[in-house]
Amino acid sequence: MVKEEIKKKVQNTFGKNAEKYVTSKIHGDAAELNQLVQTLKPLKDWVVLDIATGGGHVAKSLAPCVSTVFAADLTREMLANTARHLESYKNIWYVVADAEALPFLDDTFDAVTCRIAPHHFPNPEKFIAEAGRVLKPGGRFLMIDNVSPDEEELADFMNTVEKLRDDSHYRCLSTGEWRMLFSASGLNETNSRSRKKTFEFPSWVRRTADSDEQIKSVEDYLLKAGQAAADYFQIELHDGKIKSFKVDEWMALCVKQ
Repeated sequence: MVKEEIKKKVQNTFGKNAEKYVTSKIHGDAAELNQLVQTLKPLKDWVVLDIATGGGHVAKSLAPCVSTVFAADLTREMLANTARHLESYKNIWYVVADAEALPFLDDTFDAVTCRIAPHHFPNPEKFIAEAGRVLKPGGRFLMIDNVSPDEEELADFMNTVEKLRDDSHYRCLSTGEWRMLFSASGLNETNSRSRKKTFEFPSWVRRTADSDEQIKSVEDYLLKAGQAAADYFQIELHDGKIKSFKVDEWMALCVKQ
């Protein structure tokens, strides 16, 4: 029941903030999207599924390179808003779908992508199993998401910050946890990279926070960070206020056995 409530929170949060995700600088990062396309190396005859498409940035980036993109999302309002923005892309189809129970047949897609979304999924093992199931043998799976450090205290700090700011956050997994899930679903990792991603605090926190009180609780938590967390997440202050901090983001490319 708790996990089903998380999905309802996701729908509520993203439904009312749909436009913010279309215009988000982080989600619209052209350099990262270009790298995603270069890493995936799509072919013109491919049919691709983008899971939890959100503002549709991945679908938009891949559409000129492939035959068809299915842009799937749990939140109908988010998907409808994205479809309006991308109406000129005639090879993108929009499907309301749960990442953990995809409405597609086995061995359907040449590639499956999912970017900056899996930390919202309450059953990540089901998500990875589903991604593997709908991929054709030899198909490619590319995932990008924020990941937690291996150190338990730092991981707890990161997930607490995210949860305070966005109640629909479930958990950022570590790269080790993701790799175990890939292996269990027959996905062989062939390429990966990590980077430090900067969150500009004012815009980041307001993307999902409902009130000034909620924003203050997030800022207070960051201000009280111990030295290890302050150093790891590179928390920056300006006039005693949180200016920015950094998290680990990971991109992994897998091939289905």
